[in-house]
Amino acid sequence: MKKLTKPLAASAAATNHALGDRIRHLGDFTTDPRVLVISAIAVVVGTGGVFSGIVLLNLIKLCTNVAYFGRFTTANLDLGHSPLGLFAVGVPVVGALIVGLMARYGSEKIRGHGIPEAIEAILLGRSRLDWKVAILKPLSSAIAIGSGGPFGAEGPIIMTGGAIGSLIAQLLPVSDNERKTLLVAGAAAGMTTVFGTPIAAIMLAVELLLFEWTPRSFVPVAAAAIVAEVERHALGLASPLFPFSGGMEISLIALLCWMFVGLVSGLLSGVLTRLVYACEDGFLKLPIHWMWWPMIGGLVVGIGGLIDPRALGVGYVNIADMLQGHVLPASAMLLLSVKAIIWAVALGSGTSGGVLAPLLIMGGGLGAVLTHILPVASPGFWALLAMCATMGGTMRSPLTATFFAVELTGNTHVLLPLIAACVTAHLVTVLLMKRSILTEKVARRGHHLAREYRVDPFTLTRVEEVMATEVETLPQTMTLHQVAAFLSSPQTKHPSFPVLDEDRHVLGIVNPPTVLGWRHSGKHRQATLKELLEGQKLVTAFPDEYLEGIVDRMMLSNVAQMPVISRQDSRLIGYIGWKDLLRIRTKLQAEESKRVVFFRVR
Repeated sequence: MKKLTKPLAASAAATNHALGDRIRHLGDFTTDPRVLVISAIAVVVGTGGVFSGIVLLNLIKLCTNVAYFGRFTTANLDLGHSPLGLFAVGVPVVGALIVGLMARYGSEKIRGHGIPEAIEAILLGRSRLDWKVAILKPLSSAIAIGSGGPFGAEGPIIMTGGAIGSLIAQLLPVSDNERKTLLVAGAAAGMTTVFGTPIAAIMLAVELLLFEWTPRSFVPVAAAAIVAEVERHALGLASPLFPFSGGMEISLIALLCWMFVGLVSGLLSGVLTRLVYACEDGFLKLPIHWMWWPMIGGLVVGIGGLIDPRALGVGYVNIADMLQGHVLPASAMLLLSVKAIIWAVALGSGTSGGVLAPLLIMGGGLGAVLTHILPVASPGFWALLAMCATMGGTMRSPLTATFFAVELTGNTHVLLPLIAACVTAHLVTVLLMKRSILTEKVARRGHHLAREYRVDPFTLTRVEEVMATEVETLPQTMTLHQVAAFLSSPQTKHPSFPVLDEDRHVLGIVNPPTVLGWRHSGKHRQATLKELLEGQKLVTAFPDEYLEGIVDRMMLSNVAQMPVISRQDSRLIGYIGWKDLLRIRTKLQAEESKRVVFFRVR
């Protein structure tokens, strides 16, 4: 290798130093002090989420006790001891009728389990939710669940907390991204209030709701969830909600069993998802208005309640019994079957309720059934694993499910088994189904969304990697008449051409609209390009710049191509346009599909 001469070495060193200075001005993140303001607002939103969560939980208890016992109280009463007998079948029907009327004459957005509606508002509605949602969603959910609906409170409270965050944001001068952050902060605070799981609430925001992974959104959401947990603790709410101290010794056999539970739970997730949307498709074929659909679902819920009253309501007692190992396989299978059917039918009918608690119960039922064919472990261990894996597989949020189970139980020793089962279930559902139970509803409304988050390739690619180096140029001495003739010739290769002086310095860009403008403005046909381009604003790029800034510059300057010039002498060295930027897509596809062997064993 030849050594650089001193002048060349000095020039190279200066270039590298200048390049280093420019890179040092960039950072890992683009977050600015504005995040402190949004975090402060998020604390207020978090408090609102706590308030709405407590109101919802008490409303559910009140509606349950009024509907099944005729008592105006928020005490925890067992539905299995309701004095209604066979008349209890009608309770879910009446509750569903009320919810249908509220949806039709109040707001249709209260239908469903809440999370898809929150996603839709974030992606398509500029994170704006109506005040009606903040009022009617918890009220309709309380009536639906209180009248026996086999749902959880987390979906409705996520929607309600999100509505509170959105409403507060709409009162303030914030950007769409900041409004989204505050909506998700309210949702995370609401989920934390119901379950006492701030870390899982933050992970749910990252994996499902934010559609980004940046400090500008993560910090405010975390602040809201943390404040919600502190306030929840101050109010004396139980934490952890379902204490569990069991576990299993780590071994290769144990790992295979954890993955087996994940595999079976993933299959259950697929069945449950398809069952829900099969029921929804069935209701769509009915020749009656959707307002009446929940009544049909309510009738199925009522009949299911006669078969197994444990399947009604949020069913937190069932989760506790499974974790304590008190549910026998036959009883667990009955609960799983009845819960799955009435939950799918009711959810498909368009009533209001959440999916997390039902998934935990059905997954726990599966785990209890598998207990007697799996190796010996602490009572409730396999039920916990199946709960977590079913939730993670169905929602396609394995980290959320893992931390959710750890925080629900207060047991960090089961972290490894949980993540093994969750990842396996997640893999099964990703390979078997294109969409999750949460995103399928959005897709059915005609909107595609992707949940794979990657670093923007424009922030990692320099101009010199995609620019064209063979550039057709025009001399500054060319006249307007000659340019017009040249551009009208079929041999032209580009839509625009850099104009150079004798030292290859760029004077400007010429394209057909520019020439047409000159001719219409009366410019002399013998005027040279040097004369015509005097005073024209020139937008250029440097080879070591990143494409992210180039795209922004093109948009702001309203140009489709830019000459690339050297930083040392400002001479033309390349050309970049929109077609060159699209090469990034080709590069990404090659990285995904092209398989290369670098080392071969001979």
